[in-house]
Amino acid sequence: MKALRVLLTGLSVLLPAMAAAQDFPSKPIKMIVPFPPGGPNDIIARVVGQRMSEIAKQPVVIDNRGGQAGVLGTDTIAKAAPDGYTIGIVSASALVINPTMEKVPYDVVKDFAPVTLVTTVPEMLVVASNVPASNMKELIALAKTQPGKLNFASAGVGGMPHLAGELLKQTAAIDIVHVPYRGAAPAINDLLGQQVQMAFLDLPVLLPHIKAGTLRPIALGAPKRAPTSPDVPTTAEVGMPDLLIENWYGMLAPAGTPESVVNILNRVANEAMNDPQVRQKLADQGLTVAGDTPGHFRDYIGSEIQKWARVIKAAGLASAK
Repeated sequence: MKALRVLLTGLSVLLPAMAAAQDFPSKPIKMIVPFPPGGPNDIIARVVGQRMSEIAKQPVVIDNRGGQAGVLGTDTIAKAAPDGYTIGIVSASALVINPTMEKVPYDVVKDFAPVTLVTTVPEMLVVASNVPASNMKELIALAKTQPGKLNFASAGVGGMPHLAGELLKQTAAIDIVHVPYRGAAPAINDLLGQQVQMAFLDLPVLLPHIKAGTLRPIALGAPKRAPTSPDVPTTAEVGMPDLLIENWYGMLAPAGTPESVVNILNRVANEAMNDPQVRQKLADQGLTVAGDTPGHFRDYIGSEIQKWARVIKAAGLASAK
C-alpha cells in the first residue's frame, strides 16, 4: 500500500505537467523585452517572436519593460508564473554583468529556466580618424607612450562596451581612461568629433561609419571575421585571443517552468531562428543566430558570469551588495 501511495503521489505531480506540455501552447505567449522599442533587443524579439507565433500557431506578444539597464524587465520574467506563457529575451548585461556589479532583485542561477542562446553580436574596436594608429600593434604602442592620455568611450558604466575597454586595458597592460556616455549614439558622435580616441561598440552601430571611412576599425572581438567587415581581423588574429568580446541575447522562462514546456519553447525558438528569412533579417543587423539546448545555454551563462566577474574585480567596479 505504501508503494502504491508513493506511485499515486508521483503520478499526481507528473500528470498535470504532462498534460500542460501536451496542450502547450494553447493561448498567447508574452515575450518580455527589458528595453524600449527600436533597439537590438527589441528587433531580435520581434523577428524571432513573429516566426515563433507562426510555428506555434499562437500569438507571441512583445511586452517592452525598459528600465535600470534591463534589470526591471528581467525581474518581471523571474517573477512571472512558471507555465511557459511569459518568457523573455535578455541581454548579457542583465544576466551576467549587472548582477556582478550591483545588487539586483533576482538570482540568475535560481530564478530562471534557460531556453536557448538566441544571437551573438561582436564588439568592434574602432579609433577616431585623427588617431595615428591603423592596427592593434600601433594602437598599443601609442597608448604605452602616452599613459593616461588616451581615452575610450562607452555606452554607459557597466555595459559590455565599458567592460570591453577594461579587458583591453588588462590584456594589453595599457593605461587608458574610460569616458562613459548615455548610449552608443552620443559616444559615436564624440568619436566622429575626435573628442575621444577609441571605443568597443556593437558592430551594427559602427558599420555605417566604417563604410564611410569616418571611423577606423582595429579589430573584432569575435572567433571569426564578420561577413559585413571581412577585411577587419579578429582579436585572436592580432595576437590577443583572450580579448574575445561578444554581446549576446538569450531566451529565458521563469524557474519552475516544466522541463517539457521548456523543451517545446526551445524547439519552436530554434526552428524560428533557423528560418532563412529570420537569419537574413538578423544578419542584416550584424547579428549572428546562435541556437542552443537549455543545458548548454545554462552552462554558457555560468562561464560568462565567471569571465566578466574577473574583469569587474580587476577593474575595481564591483559595489558592495
